[in-house]
Amino acid sequence: MKWISFERDGKASWGRLDGEVVIDFSGNDAGIASLKQALACGFLKHNSHWEGSGWCMIDEVRLLPPIVDPDKIICVGLNYVEHRAETGRRAQSHPVLFTRFANTQVGHLGALERPLASEEFDYEGELAIVIGRAGRHIRRQKAFDHIAGYACYNDASVRDYQRHTHQFTPGKNFVATGGFGPWMMSADAVGDIVNAAIRTRLNGQIVQDAHIADMIFDIPSLIEYCSTFTRLEPGDIIATGTPGGVGSRRDPQLWLKHGDTVEIEIEGIGLLQNSVTDERAGPADSLVDQ
Repeated sequence: MKWISFERDGKASWGRLDGEVVIDFSGNDAGIASLKQALACGFLKHNSHWEGSGWCMIDEVRLLPPIVDPDKIICVGLNYVEHRAETGRRAQSHPVLFTRFANTQVGHLGALERPLASEEFDYEGELAIVIGRAGRHIRRQKAFDHIAGYACYNDASVRDYQRHTHQFTPGKNFVATGGFGPWMMSADAVGDIVNAAIRTRLNGQIVQDAHIADMIFDIPSLIEYCSTFTRLEPGDIIATGTPGGVGSRRDPQLWLKHGDTVEIEIEGIGLLQNSVTDERAGPADSLVDQ
């Protein structure tokens, strides 16, 4: 099943997508206001086929990131052999991890913002795992029991800020730089995710092409490792790393610019599309020190 968060007539809601029809779940008797809350209380396990409190067509809503307010977004770096090779990095014995903030996320068909501070804005197509069941010290054999579903993710990077130090955080947390969606495909509907292909297209041209099986640290390993140092909560996101072919490692380099369209497609999950626009300076950005 495809689970979405959306906005209609200025009101945020969540529900299920059946073909082109949006089934609105916001009017449930339990008062559950978001997909994250639904995962946390187990609502979807017993009410996934509920007909909802209303419906509309998909073109009547604006899709939001499937999980609008995750407790944690854990991102994995250098997790494909080809990408690690193109960066010149040595093999690591443990996953390279960093974090994103929720306000960096943009839903399907939303605009990614190339920041005023840099022109080195780069795409990174990735598989996102959405946690459905809380857990700490999760054994890899039980990892898939904690997954609610999957989505496409564009873990876009502002490369010069990413390289300021050994820590990736600044280059990964400019506002509106991470595409997420178009929906969360439930894990039971996806089946064997390992053999799925993942592709990134820039203006219709394939720039990344790999399979989930090409990961260095597989999904169970990532969940086991992350749950060792933190408690994974329903709605948490793990962005599992990008394949080779990023723009910064091409010759000539290929940076995202105003007017571009980026698509992340994963077999069995869907296609995430975002436009690229230049960040605008707002009133607060124009203030000078007094």
